[in-house]
Amino acid sequence: MRILLIGDIVGKPGRHICQQAIHTLRTQENLDLVVANAENAAGGSGLTPEIYHELLAAGVDGITLGDHAFRRREIFPILQSERKIVRAANYPATAPGHDHMILRTRQQVSVAVMTLVGRVFMPPVDCPFQAADRVLGSLPSDIRVFLVDFHAEATSDKQLMGRHLDGRASAVLGTHTHVPTADERILPRGTAFQCDVGMTGPHESILGRRIERVMETTRTFRPTHYEVATDDVRLNGSIVDIDPQTGRATAIQRICVDPACNRL
Repeated sequence: MRILLIGDIVGKPGRHICQQAIHTLRTQENLDLVVANAENAAGGSGLTPEIYHELLAAGVDGITLGDHAFRRREIFPILQSERKIVRAANYPATAPGHDHMILRTRQQVSVAVMTLVGRVFMPPVDCPFQAADRVLGSLPSDIRVFLVDFHAEATSDKQLMGRHLDGRASAVLGTHTHVPTADERILPRGTAFQCDVGMTGPHESILGRRIERVMETTRTFRPTHYEVATDDVRLNGSIVDIDPQTGRATAIQRICVDPACNRL
C-alpha cells in the first residue's frame, strides 16, 4: 500500500494546489491514503471547520495538526466530533480533540495515524516519546500500519523519534520546518523516516510568508502582520510504500508538484 503525507499546507495558495493536484496524484501514484498537515491552512495559522471540509473534498483522507492547532477556536467542535483529524498526542488529555485516528483504505486496511509535537525549541509539552508508547499500546492488535507525523523543530529530536519507533511504526515523518530534507530512508527495523517532508504553499517567501514583512520585523523589531505570500506555489510531501501484512515500509520517495515547471 502507498501513503502520502503532505507537508504543512500554508494559507489559500496551499489549499488551492491541493485542490488541483491531489486527485491526480492519487491516480498517478496509486495512492491508498493521503494525510496532510493543515495547521497553517487558515490564513497561515490554524484551521477552520470550512477549510477542514474543503481539504477532505480535495482528496485528503486525514488531517494532522501541530503547535498552531488551537489558534482558531471555531475548530474545537470539529476536533471533538470528527474522526479524520488529530491534535498532538502529547497534549494534555483535557485538550480538545483526539490523540490518534484510524483511517481505512478502499481495501479495508486499517491505518493508525498520530501526530506529536517536539520539545526542543518549541513551547512546553508533555513527553512525545511516552505519548507515542501510550498510543501504540492502546491500538488493536490487528492494526499493523502506523503513521507518525512528528511536528518538531530540531532534526536531532526527529531522528531520536525515528529510532525510538523503528520497527514499531511504519513511518515517522517530520513536519513544521517547512523545508524538505534529503534524508529519507528506511531504518534498520523497517520504519520509513524523513526529518521534514516540506511545505505546501508559496515558496517565494519566508516559510510561506511575504519576504518583505518578515525582513522588516527581523531587521527593525517593528512588528508587522506576516501575510501569506502568493508566488511559486508547490506541493511537497513524501510517499511511503508499506507491506500491510507486516506494517514495515519498503520504500520512501519525496515528491514536489510544481505547476510552474509542469513537474511532479
